Amino acid sequence: MSNSSADFARVYKKFQAPISRKVDCGAKCAPYNEGIPVCCDHDRAVPVADKGEWDLLRKRTDLWSIYTPKNKTEEKEFGGLADGCQSIICKGAKFCERENRTIACRAFPFFPYFTKEKELFGLGYYWGFEGMCWVISNLTIVEKPFIDEMIAACEDIFKKDQDEYDTYVGYSATMRGVFTKKNRKIPLLGRDGKLYFALPDGGAIVPSAKADFTAKLAKFPKFK
Repeated sequence: MSNSSADFARVYKKFQAPISRKVDCGAKCAPYNEGIPVCCDHDRAVPVADKGEWDLLRKRTDLWSIYTPKNKTEEKEFGGLADGCQSIICKGAKFCERENRTIACRAFPFFPYFTKEKELFGLGYYWGFEGMCWVISNLTIVEKPFIDEMIAACEDIFKKDQDEYDTYVGYSATMRGVFTKKNRKIPLLGRDGKLYFALPDGGAIVPSAKADFTAKLAKFPKFK
């Protein structure tokens, strides 16, 4: 079973909170990326929409179009998407329609983080964007309404999409493996809005003081 366009319309209504009401994070990274926020740069991040979400967006706006892979690597990457999923791109940051952003856009740079016991603990981040995404280096600016709405949106999606649930259970395990190899703690935002670390070699989760948490975050900028 998968989520319909009507399901995604309901999720969109519930998931509108910005990461922070005080900070325009795009204005922080754009000066280091030729004036384009990293999350809106098609050379760095291409959203993937489930069939129901793509159906919804096509009905609501002409903002989005199907993304054509530029090379063999991208052909392999996007050719392996789950059945019905579609890689798409928008017209660019200056044409953004906030009500018609994908779930991927609303959530970036975060994904739902699951413990080894498959409990949805809170939010992890796409570590490949460390040094490029300003938010990843400043996680303490993330506000509770954003966390609440993202967690609720994910749980709604997971109710009908077991594959999506399994994807993030697996992705969380991958993050633990990557950080363990580097002997790094994983900074996490708990669903309670508090700061935590997942420890290397086992993934046990412990609370963190703000100063220690901030000291362990990736440095910005470090563009590739």
